[in-house]
Amino acid sequence: MKTVLVTGATSGIGEACVRAFTKAGWRVVGTGRRAERLQALVDELGADAFHPAVFDVRDEAARDAALAALPGDFAQIDCLVNNAGLALGAAPAQVSSLDQWKTMIDTNVTALVSLTHKLLPGLIERKGAIVNLSSVAATYPYTGGNVYGGTKAFVRQFSLGLRSDLNGTGVRVTSIEPGMVETEFTVVRNGGDQGASDKFYAGVDPMTGDDIAGTVLWVATLPPHVNINTLELMPVNQSFAGFQVSRTN
Repeated sequence: MKTVLVTGATSGIGEACVRAFTKAGWRVVGTGRRAERLQALVDELGADAFHPAVFDVRDEAARDAALAALPGDFAQIDCLVNNAGLALGAAPAQVSSLDQWKTMIDTNVTALVSLTHKLLPGLIERKGAIVNLSSVAATYPYTGGNVYGGTKAFVRQFSLGLRSDLNGTGVRVTSIEPGMVETEFTVVRNGGDQGASDKFYAGVDPMTGDDIAGTVLWVATLPPHVNINTLELMPVNQSFAGFQVSRTN
């Protein structure tokens, strides 16, 4: 039986990944800040299948303590799913909050590379897999996407760099790049405004956390000689952004 560690497991894609992997017979370590949500997953899935690791991914001391306390087979990580991340605000750069920018960088970039670095020796030993959650924002810029898009472009390029460095180790690395997925993501981005999130997804028939979790599980369970480098997904009703032109007359 293999073990996967999923960051950001308390909602959305992360929570869906927990369920998908446990259903497929994996042991799952799920991380998150909200202890009550992680405990609910323990109650639902059982302590033999799911282990909660309560910490903020930006807090390296808390992360290290939680990893050191992993029991038995849960400590042998075969797959890392770097899912934790967020977008804050959608204002143009010139009126954006610097604090929000820094929070996105600390969460989407610094925490992701720090955890990856921490787990790399074990992943190499077990010829494991790393699945990083990027975004179509890594490729297609849009107004207000500034730093969020930049962080996801980093995740995409970091994934490709890892693939290059890990050549010959047997470790697989994938960047998953979704478009519109209806989760708590947009609620958080809009400061807790559920109405703004509902409006954003209205009439789109967006993807769900389960859609992306199924894709992550598929990537993780491919034959060990097969690597998906990058995988971009969108709902059918979403396509590429157009150019914008500002005219002087």
